[in-house]
Amino acid sequence: MAEEDRDAPAPVPGTGGDDRRLRYELLGCALHGHHLEGVDAEQVRPADGLLVREDRDGLRWHRCLRCDAWLPVAPPRQPDRRHPPDRHEIALPLRGKPLRDRYVLRLIALDRLLHFVVLGALAAGILIFADKRASLQAPFYRFMDLLQNGVGGTGGVSERGLLGEVAKAFAVRSSTLWVIGLVIAAYALLEGVEAIGLWFAKRWAEYLTFVATTVLLVPEVYEITSRVTVTKVLTLIINLAVVFYLLFAKRLFGIRGGGRAEAAERERDLSWEALERVPPGPAKS
Repeated sequence: MAEEDRDAPAPVPGTGGDDRRLRYELLGCALHGHHLEGVDAEQVRPADGLLVREDRDGLRWHRCLRCDAWLPVAPPRQPDRRHPPDRHEIALPLRGKPLRDRYVLRLIALDRLLHFVVLGALAAGILIFADKRASLQAPFYRFMDLLQNGVGGTGGVSERGLLGEVAKAFAVRSSTLWVIGLVIAAYALLEGVEAIGLWFAKRWAEYLTFVATTVLLVPEVYEITSRVTVTKVLTLIINLAVVFYLLFAKRLFGIRGGGRAEAAERERDLSWEALERVPPGPAKS
């Protein structure tokens, strides 16, 4: 029996883990490529079995440290090092829940970036209008008179439509326009700071985004009670999802163990023990 075991072909590593579920690791590898170590090594040691294995035909199977897939790689013709790197030399890539959180946080960051661009453009337009209003007012009313007379209407400006709203803007005090523009500019800056912090997964940005989004839920609910539109409903749903995700999934304000539980979970998923818990799967045909 022992002789038969020695003569049996060596198993070929496949893909570890449960492939039936959505894996953010696969998305990461699709975007950035597999994370392989030791492809430039001359020899493979038994201690390197978690990273690379060599079959009887001399073909090496390297494990992606992100998605756990084992990929065949021919040994290098001109190796740059004697052996694959030791564990302390390797920076493990994000995987597990930390990787999922990165994608979700960056999705929220893109939403905040869009807010920053739109609100920034709006604030710039208001401030420029407040500064140039005196020089624009006379040409605007002359244009409106020509437009009304050209179509056979009466002079003056209608209170309805876009032009009516522009006419109302000319009636607003300059100091009021400056205040409105500066408030919108400050809010745009806040959204920009949130976007940068969330993109780099900063804990303070999660708290800032939670507080800012929660405060805005009150006027959003009030707006829906007065008039329901698809845009208002989608905005409310997105902001509610952001609030609940940050509060419960990111464990803000001590919920579900708080920051310590978050750090422990991150350490668990980004450790060598996490790799050891996922053995090589069956060979793929």
